[in-house]
Amino acid sequence: MDLDGDGDTDLLSGSWPGELFFFERRADGSFRSPKMLRDEHDEPIGVGCGVRKTTDETVITGNARFETVDGKSYAMFRGQRIPNTAKNGVSITGTASTVHACDWDGDSDLDLLVGHIGGGVYLVPNVGSRTDWRFTSHRQLRADGQPLMVTGDSGPFTADWDGDGDLDLLVGGADGSVSLFTNTGSSTAPELATAETLVPGLDWTEGPGPAAAPRSGRRAKICVTDWNGDGRLDLLLGDYARQVPTSVPDDALAGAELAAARTELATLEARYAALVQRLFGPDREKNATALAAITAELKELTARRDQLRDRLPPEFEVHGWVWLLLRK
Repeated sequence: MDLDGDGDTDLLSGSWPGELFFFERRADGSFRSPKMLRDEHDEPIGVGCGVRKTTDETVITGNARFETVDGKSYAMFRGQRIPNTAKNGVSITGTASTVHACDWDGDSDLDLLVGHIGGGVYLVPNVGSRTDWRFTSHRQLRADGQPLMVTGDSGPFTADWDGDGDLDLLVGGADGSVSLFTNTGSSTAPELATAETLVPGLDWTEGPGPAAAPRSGRRAKICVTDWNGDGRLDLLLGDYARQVPTSVPDDALAGAELAAARTELATLEARYAALVQRLFGPDREKNATALAAITAELKELTARRDQLRDRLPPEFEVHGWVWLLLRK
């Protein structure tokens, strides 16, 4: 994808917080440090990002961080300093964004299609040019007149799947599925039909736990290409999967020591959850001395919990498989 139109291939990436990042390719083939993409108003592009306040809580979705100033806690978000207090606590979350660049409206520049954890796909139109982008407000795509949705963690990709000269939309979903939304409009005015299932979601015949051998997983992310050069478009599908560990660390606990560690860990985690409720729950603690004691105990619990977890044999190992699906 050549986002800046200088003749070489750049990289685009979403992020857990939700903002989008551009990695420009240098002449030697390496990439520059990531640059957060911004819209025509110089605001970071992040579908679903922002600040939501209630009477007793503030939720920040996006690239934020906590910091302490003069002994007080704040969340920093896009130039705002938001107090994090016992009366009104702040939490930070994200949208797990994905991004795909394509000429969606046929005007010879690259627009952005953005997926996120909720399952929708959003168009961020480029109203600039091929070499000088200017992204404007996003809107959710629709299919057969309804907001386009998959099972979550949407991963969009465009290709002329049916060979009629315009871009169709393929979307990976949280359950590992791949859906096809055929473009029944044109290359300059796309209209999407109801989804067709190209790859079904997960089959849990082995149970929802870690598999004994590689199998398809969740959060499907796709690339369309003619992999074997037979003139038909194929699918490359990446996913997130858990598998039974292939090895156990030499220093992992076993026998009676393992049983005792698991019992202690369960007690620690129950206490940890109770303390978190005292910090952030509906009946959160407001006394400064009590809050300091809770924070100190949480720090100790976390250290001990991490020690125990490091010695426990892993229940699963995480993989990101890539599957090749050849088109018949």
